[in-house]
Amino acid sequence: MKVADELSFRHDDRERIYGYVESQGAAEPETVREEVRVDPGGFRHHVAILKRDGLLEEVDGRLRVALEAGEAEEHTDDGLSFEIRPARQEDLAGIVGAIRQVAEEGTYIEAETVAQEVDHDQALLRHNELESRMFFVACVDDEVVGWVHLNAPELEKLGHTAELTVGVVEEYRGHGIGSHLLERGLQWAAANGYERVYNEVPATNEEAIAFLEGHGWEVEAVREDHYRIGGEYVDDVMMDVEL
Repeated sequence: MKVADELSFRHDDRERIYGYVESQGAAEPETVREEVRVDPGGFRHHVAILKRDGLLEEVDGRLRVALEAGEAEEHTDDGLSFEIRPARQEDLAGIVGAIRQVAEEGTYIEAETVAQEVDHDQALLRHNELESRMFFVACVDDEVVGWVHLNAPELEKLGHTAELTVGVVEEYRGHGIGSHLLERGLQWAAANGYERVYNEVPATNEEAIAFLEGHGWEVEAVREDHYRIGGEYVDDVMMDVEL
């Protein structure tokens, strides 16, 4: 994946085309052309260059930002078959639904914030001059049952770090899905030059803390009484791992 300072458009219309597609998540070419008001010939030319440069791709008749994230992986555990793959725009509702199911347990505030942000944007994957946002999903029979999300600021002073959330719907836990998602997310972060990844959860989420510690994460800091859950103040446990 190209980092923000490598995004090179060399033409205002080309930049506007990319910007519109990136803000929408995915869009039909004719809709993009009409919205950015580029003549048909020029539009085809610019899209061809954006595809050639690996910035856009066309899937099922829709343009989307091209993110190098690898292929789908098939896994089976104790009779349960599941797929781990890069998310696509069409997964937005499924991801928001899965995150909110986990967040309803009251123990993953950061994930709930991610769901609100994605639902508001209506664009799942982002890659612009300010941030990169990537998702991988776990699916059982095409249903999203888990996710790993990475959000990375493109500011120079923070460009080596990324924030991560990961979760699995309760009924599908215990099959290694969370471990596979976490591994896939960290592989992507390492491949794209990030050196440290962060996560934070309420201290009451002992299961998540133990899960991350079991995968080599360490507690970096604790913010006392940072959350108020069920009328009680709860510490925020900030964890990290070096890649």
